[in-house]
Parts: sequence; C-alpha cells; structure tokens
Amino acid sequence: MTDAYSVDVRVTAPVNPTELEDRVADAIRNLFPGVDVETQGSRVVAETHTVESFRQQLFEQRILDTARKQFQANQTDSGFSFDLKKQAAFNDTVNFAVGNPDELGDLHVEVTVHEPDVQQFVDYFAPRTEDGEPLEEP
Repeated sequence: MTDAYSVDVRVTAPVNPTELEDRVADAIRNLFPGVDVETQGSRVVAETHTVESFRQQLFEQRILDTARKQFQANQTDSGFSFDLKKQAAFNDTVNFAVGNPDELGDLHVEVTVHEPDVQQFVDYFAPRTEDGEPLEEP
C-alpha cells in the first residue's frame, strides 16, 4: 500500500488541576504534529488526518508488534482506538497505556478509517514483522 489513505484521527486527554493545558496539547503535538487542538472544558481535543509522524515513531522505536496488537485489540468495522501515556508523549516517546489508566489520565486516540479497509490500514500503519523486522519497507 502506498501513503494513499483517508483517516480521521481524534486524540482526547483530560487536563487535571495539577497540569497545564499547553503541556497536554504539546504532548499530543509531539506524536501528531500539525493537529488542530482545542480545549473543551477540562479536556484537550485534537484532530488530524495523517499518521505519518506517529507511524515513523513506531518504526524508530521498533515497537510495530506492540502497536499492531493494540490496534487489533480495539478494532471495529470503522477503525480502532488505543491509549498512550501522556508523560511519555510529552517526551516524544510512544508508550501504549495498558491496564489501569494513569493517575493523570492517558491520551485516547480514535482512528476512523475511510480508505482502504481497516485491516489494510493496520497492515500499513504497523506492518507484520519477522524477527522484529518489518516485512514491508517503511
């Protein structure tokens, strides 16, 4: 698959009284540069239509298998969702949140896939690996 895809990505995160709204927004921007960010009450909401920077981070951190499992664990007919650790994102690192939510709350990412189908997009976003190496070139 080429880079031809059509997706809507929505990232939401709580802003706790002990946090600065700008830092939460920066955490999201670190992983999804170019997102449109706004505050809705005590939440930051960001939207974008590209995943290229995030995808590249998955390759660089060599966490494609983990990402793929997270995407597939929460997959529906129209997309998938996953949670990320807010502090790690602030430090430009992808760290999937599993188990109990972080005390400060996590970044919740919802990906709605319009083109191609969801499984093809997951295969592109986090391709299968063999011995930790992607079977496809990034």
